Amino acid sequence: MVAVDTRKDLREFLATRRARITPQQAGLPTYGGHRRVPGLRREEVALLAGVSVEYYTRLERGNANGVSDSVLEALVRVLQLDDAERAHLYDLTRGAMTAARARRRPARAAVRPGVQQLLGAMAGVPAFVQNGRLDVPAANPLARALYADLFDDAGPSSAGRPPNLARYIFLDPRAVEFFPDWNRAASDAVTQLRAEVGRSPDDRELRELIGEITTRSQQFSALWATHDVRWHTTGTKRYHHPVVGDLTLAYEAMALAADPGQTLITFTAEPGSPSQQALTFLASWTGSATRELAGRDRTSQDRSA
Repeated sequence: MVAVDTRKDLREFLATRRARITPQQAGLPTYGGHRRVPGLRREEVALLAGVSVEYYTRLERGNANGVSDSVLEALVRVLQLDDAERAHLYDLTRGAMTAARARRRPARAAVRPGVQQLLGAMAGVPAFVQNGRLDVPAANPLARALYADLFDDAGPSSAGRPPNLARYIFLDPRAVEFFPDWNRAASDAVTQLRAEVGRSPDDRELRELIGEITTRSQQFSALWATHDVRWHTTGTKRYHHPVVGDLTLAYEAMALAADPGQTLITFTAEPGSPSQQALTFLASWTGSATRELAGRDRTSQDRSA
């Protein structure tokens, strides 16, 4: 298991963010000569943020006691953080406080029957529920057919635990063929897990997942060390499916307001596109396979009776 050290994460997050900002990007004059650091120096960040060098140095060492929102917003501006990085900075600086952790409602483990019914009603749309650890505790038949290897009981999602997208991407060799943009899929998974660590530093299952993948995947370890965070709420994904071939699908991620920590993910294809035809065929193939399995079950029951 990997222990989550919020102070260490804050220190490394700030250091990696200032390392990517050049003096020119920050609007500072340059006078030539060799610089020992690739990005901004601590004293330059402090100057631009309007705080003392000692104050910023203490913060970058992981001591966030008493840090104000105004200072955090100044750092957001100086380090040119996007919305996801801004939220992560707040999570890291506030997450070490017991009171802040107590206010966070724990993620719901089970998927409510109403959400299960919604998934079942979306017959022509692959859809599943995902939590911050990238577990997939519920999915409709078409999503299971699309991500067939993920839901394969013989794969890495066995041993009674829910299928997990990060474990599949990094530890299942089939994922490299399934995701033509595997590097992008890998990066997306890590940035989501990194953000979740900031939100839920006490999540034991999350720590165990990160520890498992870190020890088994050098690619994961390298990406984890970048401290990059991103939100993935909409976009497109490419797949190479073993039954229907190549698909390009648009995805939408919608947080379930009644279930903190759970997100509904849906996939659609552009109307009239080859991907739409492939998805329609996959839905038909899935329906036929389901009916055939149901028929076998009824026959078996009749024989036993």
